[in-house]
Amino acid sequence: MGKTGLFDRFDGRIFSVDEVAHGKPAPDIFLLAAQRMDASPERCAVIEDSVSGVTAGLAAGMTVFGFAGGVTSAEALSIEGTIVFDDMRGLPAMLLSQ
Repeated sequence: MGKTGLFDRFDGRIFSVDEVAHGKPAPDIFLLAAQRMDASPERCAVIEDSVSGVTAGLAAGMTVFGFAGGVTSAEALSIEGTIVFDDMRGLPAMLLSQ
């Protein structure tokens, strides 16, 4: 995030697998983030580019967007309940429509 200049925008809202008992595909990291942000999981969105991340987000009860414009195929990310997309420019509109 330092290279993109985004670190300051997320300072204090970055969570690590080192803070939870189980990493992805367990939902622990997403549930921790929701708790610390004082948000219910149903009101959270997860943007993931991995099958384990999509699985974790779904297990957390969150709305999951699977980004297929990188390393993981749309087919692999097409787990029931996942909104799969391949162009980040469309993400803001998708988030607003949820």
